[in-house]
Amino acid sequence: MKEQLTSTLARLLAQTELAVTEQQVEQLVTLVTLLDKWNKAFNLTSVRDPLAMVGRHMVDSLVVSPYLEGTRFIDVGTGPGLPGLPLAIMNPDKEFVLLDSLGKRIRFIRMVIHHLGLTNVTAVESRVEAYQPEQKFDGVLSRAFASLDDMVSWCAHLPGPEGRFLALKGQYPEQELQSLPAHLQLDKVYALIVPEQDGERHLVVLKQVSQSK
Repeated sequence: MKEQLTSTLARLLAQTELAVTEQQVEQLVTLVTLLDKWNKAFNLTSVRDPLAMVGRHMVDSLVVSPYLEGTRFIDVGTGPGLPGLPLAIMNPDKEFVLLDSLGKRIRFIRMVIHHLGLTNVTAVESRVEAYQPEQKFDGVLSRAFASLDDMVSWCAHLPGPEGRFLALKGQYPEQELQSLPAHLQLDKVYALIVPEQDGERHLVVLKQVSQSK
């Protein structure tokens, strides 16, 4: 199975412009095998086929990597560590906090951190509104929030002065963008290409606008 996972990942990555080392490929494949193994007990993802996890979870997360500006990021509502763990593997020079309120998910992430020897990831069990970091973030990531409005209202205390919200969405969220509050501004929207996956993918980047004149 490991060979199949490795060849699937290599095939998908070859269709992107991502530069991934052999060690990173090995870590990503190990992450899939751990996710598959622990999914049976912890119900971490509805994707049951480990080969499907490669595209829908690993590569779907990795395509965000070129758009990470800064060094310090938080993945809010990370679930089993998506997109945070693949991005941390891909960017060993950046720091990632993975936040989730469910203990079993955080236990899984901590086990992965230990197993893979990741030194740039911290797993935090907390509700987002209760989490008060000493140091703010360059980017607030989310793959799981229902709406942009919810994301920015619950996470408003997390980005630094120049920090950005990075929301992974399916279709272009036109309606959500039209109802953004005044203190938020659309920075950019990137159409993400995830090889061999159906449906649209977009990365919506928002920035906070100072209210003082």
